[in-house]
Amino acid sequence: MELQQMRYVLAVAETNSFTRAAKQCLVVQSALSHQIARLERELGAKLFERTSRRVRLTAAGRAFLPEARQCLDAAERAAAQVAAAVGEIRGRLNIGVIPTVAAVDIPAVLHDFHRQHKEVRIGLRVGASEDLIEQVAQGAMEVAFLGLPATARPQGVHAHELARDRLVAVVAPGHPLAGEPAVDLQRLAGEVFVDFPAKTAGRIQSDQAFSAAGLTREVAFEVTTADLMLRLVLQGLCVAMLPSTYTPQLTDVVTVPVTDAPARIEYLIWPKLGLTPAAAAFLELLGAPVT
Repeated sequence: MELQQMRYVLAVAETNSFTRAAKQCLVVQSALSHQIARLERELGAKLFERTSRRVRLTAAGRAFLPEARQCLDAAERAAAQVAAAVGEIRGRLNIGVIPTVAAVDIPAVLHDFHRQHKEVRIGLRVGASEDLIEQVAQGAMEVAFLGLPATARPQGVHAHELARDRLVAVVAPGHPLAGEPAVDLQRLAGEVFVDFPAKTAGRIQSDQAFSAAGLTREVAFEVTTADLMLRLVLQGLCVAMLPSTYTPQLTDVVTVPVTDAPARIEYLIWPKLGLTPAAAAFLELLGAPVT
């Protein structure tokens, strides 16, 4: 069993096509098909069901895929560790961020890191805090930036607190609250809200605050991006609550302080299982206290 054969299997699984997989791997289709057939003979099982219309994984293929990914990841980490031993940082750096990260200027940090370590392949993925924690804990992502309610802390990973913040109300310029110096949760409870999906960390911090105050609110719009959230606010359909350190970059909307606003904490997290050289260099750039 060869690593290249595993790469071919992953490519076919990702593209659902031998033709597209061959193009992605920069080989002729016959060579890719031959190597996968060799692997299937060695394993004694078919990894793919092939028809004239589609290609899909068999039960054996679905069982093989995660193990193949782990093998390829381990091989890449081994190569990166050898390079680091001779003073070269290379490999991959997969970073997760929440949509409203504010404690760090992500594009600027990535620019600085890339300038220092040009051999590292950087990947960036936006997601919810709870999903990013799981991916980092499982080793699918090297580092992530989170925003959690003040009542929570990341579990199963190393965490470094970056900043603490409070939420502010975000309204359209013509909204009755736009001219107020401040509001409280009781006043906001009568508004229609846009927020992140229920049970996500970005939503829980507001839900907890209203619940603790004995209040209920209507969240009519559930979205996953701050951009769509703001477009809905600008149309006068709803109001939002976002971190005060995030809102200065917004245009056209009005922010109003909330006297009893919920708090959130931004964290930088990384796996407990160990760091790749690229991840260690990234944490060093950010000044994280890696032990």
